[in-house]
Amino acid sequence: MVDLESEVPPLPPRYRFRDLLLGDQGWQNDDRVQVEFYMNENTFKERLKLFFIKNQRSSLRIRLFNFSLKLLSCLLYIIRVLLENPSQGNEWSHIFWVNRSLPLWGLQVSVALISLFETILLGYLSYKGNIWEQILRIPFILEIINAVPFIISFWFVFQIFWPSLRNLFVPVFLNCWLAKHALENMINDLHRAIQRTQSAMFNQVLILISTLLCLIFTCICGIQHLERIGKKLNLFDSLYFCIVTFSTVGFGDVTPETWSSKLFVVAMICVALVVLPIQFEQLAYLWMERQKSGGNYSRHRAQTEKHVVLCVSSLKIDLLMDFLNEFYAHPRLQDYYVVILCPTEMDVQVRRVLQIPMWSQRVIYLQGSALKDQDLLRAKMDDAEACFILSSRCEVDRTSSDHQTILRAWAVKDFAPNCPLYVQILKPENKFHIKFADHVVCEEEFKYAMLALNCICPATSTLITLLVHTSRGQEGQQSPEQWQKMYGRCSGNEVYHIVLEESTFFAEYEGKSFTYASFHAHKKFGVCLIGVRREDNKNILLNPGPRYIMNATDICFYINITKEENSAFKNQDQQKRSNVPRSFYHGPSRLPVHSIIASMGTVAIDLQDTSCRSTSGPTLSLPTEGSKEIRRPSIAPVLEVADTSSIQTCDLLSDQSEDETTADEEISSNLEYAKGYPPYSPYIGSSPTFCHLLHEKVPFCCLRLDKSCQHNYYEDAKAYGFKNKLIIVAAETAGNGLYNFIVPLRAYYRPKKELNPIVLLLDNPPDMHFLDAICWFPMVYYMVGSIDNLDDLLRCGVTFAANMVVVDKESTMSAEEDYMADAKTIVNVQTLFRLFSSLSIITELTHPANMRFMQFRAKDCYSLALSKLEKKEREKGSNLAFMFRLPFAAGRVFSISMLDTLLYQSFVKDYMISITRLLLGLDTTPGSGFLCSMKITEDDLWIRTYARLYQKLCSSTGDVPIGIYRTESQKLATSESQISISVEEWEDTKDSKEQSHHRSNHRNSTSSDQSDHPLLRRKSMQWARRLSRKGPKHSGKTAEKITQQRLNLYRRSERQELAELVKNRMKHLGLSTVGYDEMNDHQSTLSYILINPSPDTRLELNDVVYLIRPDPLAYLPNSEPSRKNSICNAVAQDSREETQL
Repeated sequence: MVDLESEVPPLPPRYRFRDLLLGDQGWQNDDRVQVEFYMNENTFKERLKLFFIKNQRSSLRIRLFNFSLKLLSCLLYIIRVLLENPSQGNEWSHIFWVNRSLPLWGLQVSVALISLFETILLGYLSYKGNIWEQILRIPFILEIINAVPFIISFWFVFQIFWPSLRNLFVPVFLNCWLAKHALENMINDLHRAIQRTQSAMFNQVLILISTLLCLIFTCICGIQHLERIGKKLNLFDSLYFCIVTFSTVGFGDVTPETWSSKLFVVAMICVALVVLPIQFEQLAYLWMERQKSGGNYSRHRAQTEKHVVLCVSSLKIDLLMDFLNEFYAHPRLQDYYVVILCPTEMDVQVRRVLQIPMWSQRVIYLQGSALKDQDLLRAKMDDAEACFILSSRCEVDRTSSDHQTILRAWAVKDFAPNCPLYVQILKPENKFHIKFADHVVCEEEFKYAMLALNCICPATSTLITLLVHTSRGQEGQQSPEQWQKMYGRCSGNEVYHIVLEESTFFAEYEGKSFTYASFHAHKKFGVCLIGVRREDNKNILLNPGPRYIMNATDICFYINITKEENSAFKNQDQQKRSNVPRSFYHGPSRLPVHSIIASMGTVAIDLQDTSCRSTSGPTLSLPTEGSKEIRRPSIAPVLEVADTSSIQTCDLLSDQSEDETTADEEISSNLEYAKGYPPYSPYIGSSPTFCHLLHEKVPFCCLRLDKSCQHNYYEDAKAYGFKNKLIIVAAETAGNGLYNFIVPLRAYYRPKKELNPIVLLLDNPPDMHFLDAICWFPMVYYMVGSIDNLDDLLRCGVTFAANMVVVDKESTMSAEEDYMADAKTIVNVQTLFRLFSSLSIITELTHPANMRFMQFRAKDCYSLALSKLEKKEREKGSNLAFMFRLPFAAGRVFSISMLDTLLYQSFVKDYMISITRLLLGLDTTPGSGFLCSMKITEDDLWIRTYARLYQKLCSSTGDVPIGIYRTESQKLATSESQISISVEEWEDTKDSKEQSHHRSNHRNSTSSDQSDHPLLRRKSMQWARRLSRKGPKHSGKTAEKITQQRLNLYRRSERQELAELVKNRMKHLGLSTVGYDEMNDHQSTLSYILINPSPDTRLELNDVVYLIRPDPLAYLPNSEPSRKNSICNAVAQDSREETQL
């Protein structure tokens, strides 16, 4: 192929610009021929058409000139009327002849000539073969009526010398209609020239106003002229008459006298009655359509005010209120506008809410699609401060919903590349399509990670939910219950950030260790320092440990009720004198009680880990009962700079399960498990996590729990003989998000002996890709079944399971009534509570409002009181009105929609998603700690307060506590129903202890008044009625006792029926009934979370303390963490360090 470019010599650079202006003589001898292409526009007519019609800018100039001529002609008519002296008499000649001066006549003739010439020229250019179509057009007829008489009078005056013909009346005022027509064309050409489309509403309003003005002006001029032979009205009187007439007032003081003027008024009224209603109807229709679509967001407002755009598939009232309450909870966002871009029509409830003055001034609803540039332009996306794109979680096909979200994100990024994107995605495998987004929240990742941590750190879901919600800690402060006051006040704690050198909290700790800064900041100010970030590093480190030295430019992340900028600091001397009694002083210092205790080396938790402790370090032991005179054990002070010899690197890295095993068991355990990164990830974008793994992957047939294969012959969970209790996950399908449930439970920092077997109870069989991902993890099995089937529950080992996790099914999310999407899940969970009362069940719901149906009791006065408290908090505008529901406070139920606020809050706190992922174990940053928990036992109560616990942890293991999970007895009111419940619960507990003494723990559970055996229930009720008939023969106390026994029997019979049903099914399946705890139903306890409690908070028995533990691998800089021998050669320590003090 010939290279055409090589045949053409390039133009010398120095001659290029000069040749454009002057030409180059050297190129004149070239044989080239210049060809001009006109594209069939080389004729004179086509060139005129191009100038007058096709070219937008030139056509706009012509329209503007024509519009000016029409206005000038109307102005000349008004001048002629004002200069004319009204003549006396009533002759009809006054109608046809007027007094017109010669200069005025000359101007009108000139305007008429130009207008007629332009009209004929445009008619000629637009002629398409039908001459009558051009002639019979109304604008052409009006032009002939207004222009031809002036041209005829001009010819007669100068050719026949008939000067009086210039006074011939011409209805020039009709040019107002031609001006209206020119104005419409001019507006169309204007927007065609600037490449912008104007709304139909603007055009319709313009047409209506111009039509009304033309009607009034025509009526004024017509009445004034026709009354020349009557009352001789001037223009002002005619204007007054027209306004009074058209407004239907009709005073009657000015009326037409001649029949011609009366006929003209009738004609004008008829025209107005026909034309104006049509215009108003079109305007009303457009207004209604605009109300539906939302119109446009003003360009001027977009340039002067700040706004964010919310893109959703369908807008529900719950989603809208969650977004608005969380977004406007921050003071600096009060002046922002929220523009909602949704393809569906506005819901009735949403419309009602947006009419509230608080939201109507700040929220703008636009009906449109994010995939259309026109709608993005309406929302002024290029000027927006941020764009939130939310997925529709109520869709049956969640993958399809993600695909729509991805396209919206791509469209917004293409249209406004500089606009920050905040995207919510449902499936983790779709995350890599939107990696360009500034912030991404994957629903299934967070959901399964929280469910997993709930099994080992109770109520992690509640902890995270409270941290990501904005609250001032005022909830429950008017309640008489003390736990509600403490719980509500601590719920106001949030995560904030500040630069260390600018902080009053942390500035004095520059050059000191992280644990020293965290402990002393909590002791002095009550703030909990949980993480830092270097100025030159994007990674956040949660509790980097005692070796981390604080720099002046570090960004500190802390938990507190409010941020430091909004805090007021009192004089310390006044605070000491007012808050600290003299009886609590120890020595000459004047510190508060918790400060005195902490500063004297008071508390330090004795972990009894003498195996790896340095010989030079102090050895602390608990006091014996006989040595009462010995002083209370002290706590080592937190060092400003960590001592390398005292840091328990071996303790942090060793496996706590290896110290209590024999040599043979240790060898077999080491050969069975290894530590490393999973070799296969089910989706792109999962963060690699160091885990407990098998040396060889398990065959797929061995993963099936209820089916035997050639490798094993077990067909139920009991046959495996697991040492630890099971964790059962009931889900519909084995999605890739379920992988994030397994990883936190198999993380390398979990002790081997505390690893719980995981059983996946799936409605549908998993695919091979998922099995290939989980076959490397130890003690992970699956079973095809449903929680609706009792046999499936018994086969998977529900009778000796520690936790049962129930995931909301996707197929039920699209119910006809939105809130009914959780109906099946709620009923199934209540059935589980009734059948297996000692089972700890963690449930996921779609709608947070349905949490009130968990542990539902219709006649429970305490639950009714909590319901009233929730209503009061909602009326006060609380964003956490549901927080006092006992299932939520205890971490037994949560809704993933409550984490939507995490995405909203990241607009102000861009670090919240990263911190949450680190807490949940979704991301593992080198040097960053992890979330774990420990339980307070009787041996640990000598520590007494939270401040002493804080110091002990910081001085020994480097752990940072962030909260307490507390369980206490529920105080019931003395109503008859509650007394009976308490009595029978006491009886049940007593009987259960006698029947099964080997049970070690109990959990919260619920019951519902249902019975599967009506015959047995009927017999028990007949016997109870016979007892009630004998009541009057006994004394008052005896009657009360019999009444309580009767109610207890009524309830006990139901439990016995359920227990008998379960045992019969277990015998039918060939399962042993040993270990089935059918009577352990403890409902008199409540649990709640205290986030960052005050330093003087007293520790109680069975308190669970949330800890952020330093990364064990951070203390081994020269070792390879992926090698197994680095783990196996570590020195073992006491196993109790991981779970208790």
